Amino acid sequence: MSDVRVIIQRDSEREERVVTTGTTAAALFEGQRSIVAARIGGELRDLTHPLADGDEIEPVELGSPDGLDILRHSTAHVLAQAVQDLFPEAKLGIGPPIKDGFYYDFDVEQPFHPEDLSRIEKRMQQIQKQGQRFARRVVTDDEARAELAAEPYKIELIGLKGSAADAAEGASAEVGAGELTIYDNLDPKTGDLCWKDLCRGPHLPSTRLIPAFKLMRSAAAYWRGSERNPQLQRIYGTAWPTKDELKAHLEFLAEAEKRDHRRLGAELDLFSIPEELGSGLAVFHPKGGVIRKVMEDYSRRRHEEAAYEFVNTPHITKAKLFETSGHLPNYAESMFPPMEFEGQDYYLKAMNCPMHNLIFRARGRSYRELPLRLFEFGTVYRFEKSGVVHGLTRARGFTQDDSHIYCTTEQMPDELDNLLTFVLNLLRDYGLNDFYLELSTRDDSDKFIGEPEEWEEATETLRQAAGKQGLELVMDPGGAAYYGPKISVQAKDAIGRTWQMSTIQVDFQQPKRFNLEYTAADGSRQRPVMIHRALFGSIERFFAVLLEHYAGVFPPWLAPVQAIGIPVGDSHTPYLEEFAAEAKGHGLRFEVDSSSDRMQKKIRNAQKAKIPFMVIAGDDDVAHGAVSFRYRDGSQKNGIPRAEALREIAEAVATRAQV
Repeated sequence: MSDVRVIIQRDSEREERVVTTGTTAAALFEGQRSIVAARIGGELRDLTHPLADGDEIEPVELGSPDGLDILRHSTAHVLAQAVQDLFPEAKLGIGPPIKDGFYYDFDVEQPFHPEDLSRIEKRMQQIQKQGQRFARRVVTDDEARAELAAEPYKIELIGLKGSAADAAEGASAEVGAGELTIYDNLDPKTGDLCWKDLCRGPHLPSTRLIPAFKLMRSAAAYWRGSERNPQLQRIYGTAWPTKDELKAHLEFLAEAEKRDHRRLGAELDLFSIPEELGSGLAVFHPKGGVIRKVMEDYSRRRHEEAAYEFVNTPHITKAKLFETSGHLPNYAESMFPPMEFEGQDYYLKAMNCPMHNLIFRARGRSYRELPLRLFEFGTVYRFEKSGVVHGLTRARGFTQDDSHIYCTTEQMPDELDNLLTFVLNLLRDYGLNDFYLELSTRDDSDKFIGEPEEWEEATETLRQAAGKQGLELVMDPGGAAYYGPKISVQAKDAIGRTWQMSTIQVDFQQPKRFNLEYTAADGSRQRPVMIHRALFGSIERFFAVLLEHYAGVFPPWLAPVQAIGIPVGDSHTPYLEEFAAEAKGHGLRFEVDSSSDRMQKKIRNAQKAKIPFMVIAGDDDVAHGAVSFRYRDGSQKNGIPRAEALREIAEAVATRAQV
């Protein structure tokens, strides 16, 4: 046997090793149970992959991003095997890893029930304990079709190999663009075939290396994500390197469920999405309307201080406007179908920027007016698919706090710098403090318009503005809008979830398309730079993020009811109503519970409503011109003079305190 030289790369350390021909990656890491695969020559490979002379090998740890994907993909295969063991008629769809878990799609006669998931999970545990080996083998297209003749969806995927359609939901995980491979699950004792699936891999060496998993739920899903295709049944699961990590994830999900804005919206009577209106179209109830108004009012005040000018635009427009802006050819699938009347097509407004361009163009502009900052709470409509609509966070009708800033090229760096500082400070005012930035750029695809030099200038200016904030900057190649690069502010909430918040986009293209000009100091006509900016993104989505961030326990300045008077007895109600009138005179939202409920029931109701201040009055309080406070955490402070009590509530509101 001849020898081959390989290089093992671990972080910055390189180790050269000589091994015999036929040695596998597994032999390099024997006894290192945490290593589940290898990256060889830049490609992820199973540990059974034989090494060649000159190979550079990086070990893949189970807890790394690649290792987690391999773990979850392998667990998806175990799920599919268990389903076909228990439901032999089930036809296989696809089973990719996803964030924090995996899923697999099945064509079955009846939807899965919770008791079915329990049976499937038990069968998966048996397969896991058996320690079946994952074995890869290369097959031709014809061999794959012959072996998988009973699997129509797999046959379809074989036909898609290497095509543009291969990029469809999860398909590339099955076939990719190169050789076809099938993974066999083999009995560890006899080597007999237990199950097989079309897959690119790689996989764990053995099912025994799946440490902890759980099936979560089932749902309907269209084959390859298209409503034109058959509807399959999708089973979701999660898998982790340790049982402790699985437990922590399940606890996190339980906490996230408690904070679900749809649930809290109903419990706190804030908003609803009536079936009569349609999916993704919300109505705000009086208490939710108060929160929304406070959010908008504070935002308006801050924008006024920053020299923004307020505009307003209609909800529909002729099609030509969106043809000029480039949205119809580049964004049509996200817009509602047109309405025809008076012989012309009209569209519901999907974005505000084209209408703001018309405002800029309505009269001549001088360099002295720039930067011109136009601001609007503009309601827009997006034709989101029913499968992705989610409460207020993914809606079909929503209001953007939309701004478009027109400036000179020389003003652009300072404007972006000031704009990003303004955005971050305003988000902090609402209680979000943990950020990183994402810079989305163009790639080589043909969806982007404009000259490369313009993109380079816009991208570099955004990069420099981001660098001044001292925050982590993550690159997002190919994620830019079709007309320009953008910075997205990514904010973490109270339980560590990341939400995309504000976006800032530099646009050299729409000023050209709308022929926007201003008169420069030398009398020449110049083209402005256009900066798109949505701070909340949408008011509805930001409302939902704050609702989940605070778990409904809004700070007093945002709370729909800031204080509630709770009389010990009916005779104390007039005293509290007098105090409430005084508080309202200071602009505070103060109510009195004058219902027939007993005091303890009133306190429980106030706690359920998450009201910041419960103001209690009995005989002693009335006699001394005082009140008692009960806070949301259950603590209490008695005998507070009325003036002092009023100051405490007002100060908590004015300072945006987290009471």
